[in-house]
Amino acid sequence: MEAVLQNSALLPLLLPTRSRPSLYPVSIPQTLSLSFSSSLFPPRFPIHISSRSHSLPGFFSHPSRNSRPFHVSASAVAVQKTGKDRSPVDVLVTETKEPNSSVRLSVEVPPAVCQQCYRKVIDEFARQAKIPGFRPGKKVPENILVNYIGRNNVQQAAIEATLKKTLPQAMASVEGRALKDSVRIVTKFSEMNDVFSLQDAFRYEVVADVAPEVKWLSENKYKNLKIVVEIDNIIEAQSASEREIQRRHKALGLLRIVTDRGLQIGDLVVLDILAKSIGQDESEGEKIPSAERKGFHLDTEESDNLLPGILDSIIGIRQGETKSFPLQFPESWEQENLRGVCAQFTVECKELFYRDLPQLDDLLAENLLPGCNSLDQVREAILQRCKEVEQTAIEQATDNAILDQLSKIVEVDIPKSLLEEQGRQLYGAKLLQLQVEKKINESQLASLSSERAVGQFINNEKENISKIIKQMLAVGEIFKCENLQFSTEELIEEVENSIAEFKRHNQEYDEEHVREQVQDVLEGAKVLEWLRENAEIQYVKQ
Repeated sequence: MEAVLQNSALLPLLLPTRSRPSLYPVSIPQTLSLSFSSSLFPPRFPIHISSRSHSLPGFFSHPSRNSRPFHVSASAVAVQKTGKDRSPVDVLVTETKEPNSSVRLSVEVPPAVCQQCYRKVIDEFARQAKIPGFRPGKKVPENILVNYIGRNNVQQAAIEATLKKTLPQAMASVEGRALKDSVRIVTKFSEMNDVFSLQDAFRYEVVADVAPEVKWLSENKYKNLKIVVEIDNIIEAQSASEREIQRRHKALGLLRIVTDRGLQIGDLVVLDILAKSIGQDESEGEKIPSAERKGFHLDTEESDNLLPGILDSIIGIRQGETKSFPLQFPESWEQENLRGVCAQFTVECKELFYRDLPQLDDLLAENLLPGCNSLDQVREAILQRCKEVEQTAIEQATDNAILDQLSKIVEVDIPKSLLEEQGRQLYGAKLLQLQVEKKINESQLASLSSERAVGQFINNEKENISKIIKQMLAVGEIFKCENLQFSTEELIEEVENSIAEFKRHNQEYDEEHVREQVQDVLEGAKVLEWLRENAEIQYVKQ
C-alpha cells in the first residue's frame, strides 16, 4: 500500500481533521477563551493550550539580542466588548525570535490584574453556586464559598480568567503576522497553577508561527531567469503518432500460438520469472520477491521498463522451455535495495504467441480511427492530437522547470505548522486519488488516515514539502511585486468547478478553503504566465 501511495498523483484536498494553513498573516481575535478540563464554567472561545511544551523541539532558546520588551494597553485591544471590562491593563511582553519563523512571547501580568480576575471568578461562582443554608441571591462569605467550591478549583478558574483577559494584549505584537491556528500557550497549566499568586506577577509563555520572509539568493531576484527545460522524446508528436498507429494496428490483429520456433521480437509471451541474489563466492543467495513474476505477459515490442538484459537472454526460448542466466541490476534502478545487485534469473516460457496482423492500408482506416476514409487521414488526425498532447506536455514541463528554479533561488525559514499542514494536504490528495481510482477500500482508508500514517508521510516527504512551500511563497511574492491580478469572474468560475468536482466524488469540502486554494492556483497561473514571457527559456531533448 505504501508503494501505491508513493506513485499516486496529487489532487487538491483538505484532510477533514485539520484546517488549511494560510500563507498570509491573520489578525489575532480580540477575545479568546481557554479550554481546560479544570474549568467549572463553560468557555466561549476555545484556544489550544499545549501541556507538552517539553516535547516540541525548536521552541526553546535562551533570550538573545533579538529579545525586546514592550507594553500593550487594553485601550488598543479590547479584552471584552462589555462595559465593565474596558479598563486599561499593562502587560509586559518580551518577544524572542525562534527557529522556523516562530516567535516566543514571555508574558508578565501584574498582580492587580490577577486580583481583578480572581474577584470576577468569585462573583461568577457566587451567582451560580447553590450552597446549602443560603438563599439564592444572598451574599455568601468568600471563605465559605471557596471552601464549598474548592480552593484549587477557584484558583484554576482564576488562571483561566487571567489568560482570557491578557492573551489578546500579549498577542498584539504578532497581529497581522501570525499564521492561522499556530498560536499556542506552551507553559504547562500545572506549572501556572503551582506559582499563581494574588500578590506576585503571573508569568506564562506563548509561541506563534509568523508569516515567513522570502529571501532571494539572486541579485536580480526572479528577474532575467534562465530556464533549461528537458523534453522527453516520448512526447515528440511525430514519433508518438507513429507509436499510436502501431498500437491501434496491433489491437486489430489476432493472436496465434507459435509452434515451430522460439521467441522473436514482435511476439507476445507469458513467463514465470524467479530471481535469487548471487553472493561474492558466486553461490545463490536469498530470493528477490520484488523481481519475481507468475504469468507475466510481455509484449516484446514494449519492453522499455524491463530489466536490461532479460529480453536478450530469452530470445529464442520455446514454449515449455526454461532458461537460467545471471544479470546485474543497474545503479539507476528504481528500488534502492536492488541497485548493483547480481542475481540469477530463471525464466520459464508458459505460452508463446505471434500476431496475425491485417494489411495496413486505406481499407483499415475506419477501424483505426472512426470517420477516416484513408490511411493519410488517420495519420493526420492522430498527429494533430499528438501535437496537442506535446504542446500541453511542453507547457507543463516548462512550468515545472520554472517552479524548480524558483525553489533554488529563495531561502525561507519554514514554520513547523505550515510544513505540517502542507504535508497533510498532499497526503490527503494521494488518498483522494486512491479513492477515485478505487485502489483502496474503507478499512484501508481508515488505516491510512491515522495520525501515525500522516506523520510518517510528512517526515519522509519533508524535503519535497519544503520545496513546494518555497515555490508557493515565491509565487506569492512575485504576484504582489508585479501587481498581477485575476478577475472576479475567473475566481467564481474556478470555485464553482472545484466544488462540482468535490460533489461528483461525494467528498466533503469547506467552501472558504476551496476559495483560498483557487486563489492560490490563479495567482500561480498568472505568475507562471509572466515568468514564461520574461525568462530566457531553452528546450533540450533528453
